[in-house]
Amino acid sequence: MLNKSNWAETKRRWTDYWRRNVSGTPLMCVTAEIPGAADEAVQAELRSRDMFDKYRDAARIAERYRYWARTHAFLGDSFPNISLDFGPGSLAAYLGSDIRFSPDTVWFSECVDEWENWPPLAFDPENRWYKEHLRLFRDVKALAGDDYYLTIPDLMENADVLASLRGAQNTLFDMIDEPDVVEERIRQVQSLYYRYYDSFYDIAARKEDGRPASSYTVFQIWGYGRTVKLQCDFSAMMNPAQFRRFIQPALAGQAEGADNVLYHLDGPDAIKHLPALMEIDGIDALQWTSGSYNPDGAHEMWYGIYDQVRRAGKALWVQVYTGSPEEWLSRVDRLVARYGSGALFLHFPTVSMETAERILSHAEKHWKDVEGSFR
Repeated sequence: MLNKSNWAETKRRWTDYWRRNVSGTPLMCVTAEIPGAADEAVQAELRSRDMFDKYRDAARIAERYRYWARTHAFLGDSFPNISLDFGPGSLAAYLGSDIRFSPDTVWFSECVDEWENWPPLAFDPENRWYKEHLRLFRDVKALAGDDYYLTIPDLMENADVLASLRGAQNTLFDMIDEPDVVEERIRQVQSLYYRYYDSFYDIAARKEDGRPASSYTVFQIWGYGRTVKLQCDFSAMMNPAQFRRFIQPALAGQAEGADNVLYHLDGPDAIKHLPALMEIDGIDALQWTSGSYNPDGAHEMWYGIYDQVRRAGKALWVQVYTGSPEEWLSRVDRLVARYGSGALFLHFPTVSMETAERILSHAEKHWKDVEGSFR
């Protein structure tokens, strides 16, 4: 594996994280630039030329990532992995939406005028985008070899898929006017999720210690078996009663189908659903995205969220990026002192080797085997 020297230890620690029983420091994603490894001429040549080059050209995508991995060190519990997303929520494209690629994001075109005029959502092995996505995975896998993981794409689930197909406003009206129809469509999405997931898993999973293992895109998570991220960003527009009716049962069913489950809670308007989420036994950990202009996940203002998560016996996934490295360490000092080190994952930005070594040294001195004051 490229620039990853402690993979055996990292696998053990990830396994312990899903059990909420990590020894030593918290899990930490720390990637560092290798001094003198970057080459400006190579970087310029590898820069995306157009949207096909950026999202769909397997050879160029693999070449870009291999260069990045060779010029960076994967320290702590980070590991080399490549994201091959066709945007967040590609399941909608496999079910009929069209994809519009842009330099910074991907959009899915609405395609459902009225649900009564649309057939039941079904697995379509001939869908254009699905076939091309699988082709990309197979081609990059052949180029990657054993050097890095291919991550499971961000398929998305439940109402987030419906909102891509039907439009957010229409989906809100449907929940009021045709709630039974929405429930049925969400059940259809749920019934298809692992059929699509497994087709990518069969390509991306690797044998580790005689067992298949997988990684999920963007969130830098790894585990034996099916590793997934679940979410419902659409929930920001729902009230708690709607969430419990339409979303909670679907999430619970999906969580039962996976081995390692992270829930992505996105933005202040979604916090109201935290009690319902914490009732789902199959969710192992929660990742909080604090939203635009708010401080990062290590800030004390989010402790009310983390109290509920730890009280439910689940692990924390915390992103650290606001301010200087000195501020990162100070905030994480308080975070670890409160919640301990045994059920905590810390995601840091890519930094210089000097800063990375400072973070790791500080962790060894101050964040190791901390029980935490929260009860």
